[in-house]
Amino acid sequence: MPKFRFHKLAAVVVLVGFAAWMATGEFSSVGSVAANKAKAEEVEQAKTPGADKPKTAEAEPEAPPRTVAVVTPPRKTYARAIRISGLTEADKRAVLATRVAGVIDKLPVKQGQHVKTGDLVLMLAAELDAAERLAKTGNLPKLQLDTARSNLTSAQSLLETAQAELDRNEVKAPFDGVIDRVPVELGSSIMQGGEVATILKLDPVIARGEVSERDLGYLKLGDKAAVRLVSGQTVEGTVRYISRDASSATRTFRVEVAIPNADGSVPAGMTAEIALSALPTDAVLLPRSVVTLGDKGDLGIRAVGKDNKVVFFPIDLVDDTPTGLVLGGIPADARIIVAGQELVKEGDMVKAVEADQATIQKLLGEAAAGTQ
Repeated sequence: MPKFRFHKLAAVVVLVGFAAWMATGEFSSVGSVAANKAKAEEVEQAKTPGADKPKTAEAEPEAPPRTVAVVTPPRKTYARAIRISGLTEADKRAVLATRVAGVIDKLPVKQGQHVKTGDLVLMLAAELDAAERLAKTGNLPKLQLDTARSNLTSAQSLLETAQAELDRNEVKAPFDGVIDRVPVELGSSIMQGGEVATILKLDPVIARGEVSERDLGYLKLGDKAAVRLVSGQTVEGTVRYISRDASSATRTFRVEVAIPNADGSVPAGMTAEIALSALPTDAVLLPRSVVTLGDKGDLGIRAVGKDNKVVFFPIDLVDDTPTGLVLGGIPADARIIVAGQELVKEGDMVKAVEADQATIQKLLGEAAAGTQ
């Protein structure tokens, strides 16, 4: 009996304890304490900026700007030089011919001889003289000789007509020049229209070439020109003619330079390089090494802008000299890269330092050496 009471008493105690626990409400936290703790940590992290971002490797530091050497070259006025290949030729050229057929009675000129306008180059024998000469050689029957004598008698009665006929037997120089070719011999027979001699006028001698349509606008009549012959001789001349009609094949324009040649030292038909001095322009002198290709394949130079970024300027080649290139189209305040220009591109940030005189002189010296 006492044992039964003890068990009953224990059950009552347990029941009372359970009822008290239920009254406190703590049972709702069972199994969720860890979840609530995790939620509290998330709320705390949300209040801290950047706390929810995963940790990553630290970013690598950016490479320092590349150092380039620059110059701001002095500007000068240069005469634009246009160089073209060409040939020398005579100012005038004429092939002399006879107006009637006959036998050459006088031939007072020879190749290389200088003549004046109106000088006698060739005279045909009068018809009777020629007939007698042919009769003596057996080339003309006596009957025809008698006919020729009769014709001469008739001609003497008509002096003016005869004189005009005699004038037709003469060939005279049409202008001052030099006899270049004489393909006939004294005493030989020649047909009407037969070639007698070739005469050239070599003062002035003409240097002829073709200029591109791009350079045409820089030239005008009267411009000075230097002509270097293949023999090494250099002579001065003046532009006397510029064609206004381009060649359909090459789209180039004929240009003629007149060169004084009183002594005849410059022959016709010689290869020549013609350097035309065109309108002057504002430009700078730089070594050839600074010229590079842009993104579009055009020639130009790279420079550093005010924001220390690389910029590209297309160039206008004014002249090519032994000491460097004369370039136009470059802004006055441009800081031109003379060392390192091939290692950077447009838009790159760079550190620009002024090139020293030794570097500049070295670059110019290399440019001059490259032309020798």
